Amino acid sequence: MSISAVGHSWVDAASGQRLDVWFPQDGSEPVRSCLAQELGLVQGEVVTTEIVNLDDPAVDTADVWLRLHLLSQRKAKPNSINLDGIFGLLTNVAWTSAGPVAPNQVDALRSLAGQKAGGNISVTSVDKFPRMTDYVVPSGVRIGNADRVRLGAYLGEGTTVMHEGFINFNAGTLGVAMVEGRISAGVVVGADSDIGGSASIMGTLSGGGKETISVGENCLLGANSGIGISLGDNCIVEAGLYVTSGTIVAMPDGKNLKASELSGTAGLLYRRNSMTGQVEVLVTDKTDWGGVQSELHAN
Repeated sequence: MSISAVGHSWVDAASGQRLDVWFPQDGSEPVRSCLAQELGLVQGEVVTTEIVNLDDPAVDTADVWLRLHLLSQRKAKPNSINLDGIFGLLTNVAWTSAGPVAPNQVDALRSLAGQKAGGNISVTSVDKFPRMTDYVVPSGVRIGNADRVRLGAYLGEGTTVMHEGFINFNAGTLGVAMVEGRISAGVVVGADSDIGGSASIMGTLSGGGKETISVGENCLLGANSGIGISLGDNCIVEAGLYVTSGTIVAMPDGKNLKASELSGTAGLLYRRNSMTGQVEVLVTDKTDWGGVQSELHAN
């Protein structure tokens, strides 16, 4: 399926390096201005980008930016499009209150801004990915700290991301969800699930891992817990317990298994026996923890 979109790009005036591309979600004319442009540090360009096949790798910077927009605009779900090699096509950018600039232009920006505008310049980050909300604001979501949601994140309708929650690119939630922990790249969380405070889900970036981890519907990861396996629907991981693929768990019938053998199984409660220290699995159901509170997610 071919996809074409018209966007607006900021380009470093000194090097000609493309810094970003913004594709309006409503298809309107992409028009922007920023202080960095007024000061002559960046130039604006209108860019038409066509992707012939989303299964093929991106071919240039604008191609990558369109793919990231498709994810955050909910036009493509995580792991459904090819993102191989995108880091080599993206530029490290200083994301500032005056607009994006090349990192080596920050001092010049501050100096020129002080002379012309008399204002202070803040740098929110130096990264290849900007905040999602600077480019896309999905409907029906709450985000406590926009710095912790990268462009390319997919936030389902009704998702709440609390201040310490984090969602990487090519990752996210498929419906109503509470996110107080970390959703790493490649991870998909099902509807009506709660990722508790400081909970962590292993992604596909560190160590070059390719296995994608998913969390089913109506699941709960307790505070400070973590998983390196997938969870089926109606699962619970107790607070403070980290379950990796090699974790040995005791089954209700007394057998011991590696947690990887249970990956994706529904209706399980993972906990550590407080008497023996053994990680064990019990059969549970979706009524055990009460589910997310509907009033919090009526956005």
